[in-house]
Amino acid sequence: MAEIATGNGDDALDILQDAMYKLVQKYSHKPAEEWGPLFHTILQSRIMDYHRRNTVRNKYMVWFGSKDGDKEIDPIQTAVDEHTLGPAASVDQGMSMQVLDKAIRELPARQQQAFMLRALEGLNVAETAKIMKCSQGSVKTHYFRAVSVLREKLGDYRI
Repeated sequence: MAEIATGNGDDALDILQDAMYKLVQKYSHKPAEEWGPLFHTILQSRIMDYHRRNTVRNKYMVWFGSKDGDKEIDPIQTAVDEHTLGPAASVDQGMSMQVLDKAIRELPARQQQAFMLRALEGLNVAETAKIMKCSQGSVKTHYFRAVSVLREKLGDYRI
C-alpha cells in the first residue's frame, strides 16, 4: 500500500518501518486483535504526512535544481528467479500488474485508500471507516467509485 501511495519503494519501506515502530511504541499494551486496524490507521497517517512533506519540499526544491536521475541498477532486483512462470505467462502477468498498478495510482487518494484497505487488505467497512476517519457510507462510496473506475480502465483485465 505504501509503495503504491508513494511511488517509491525506499520511501515506502521507511514509512512502513516508522508505522511498525509507532505501533509497538504506543500500542503494545493493546490486545492483539486491535493491532491490525491500529497499524493501518498509523500507516495511513504516515502516508498522508509523506504527501504533505513532499508537497512542501517540491515547492522549494525546484529552486535548487534537485535531480532524480542517474539511479543505480540493483543486481538483486535484476537477478533471475528460478521459480518464476514461463516467459509468456510472466510477460502477461507483468503487463497485467503494470496496468493494475497504474490504474490504482491514478485513483484519487481517498478512493485509493478505500480500495486498498477493502480489496487488498480484506478489511470490513467498519474497520476501513475507522482507519480512514470517515463514515461507513463514505467508505462505501469511495470503494464503489474506485472499483467502477478500475473496471472501466482495466476492461479485459477484470478485477
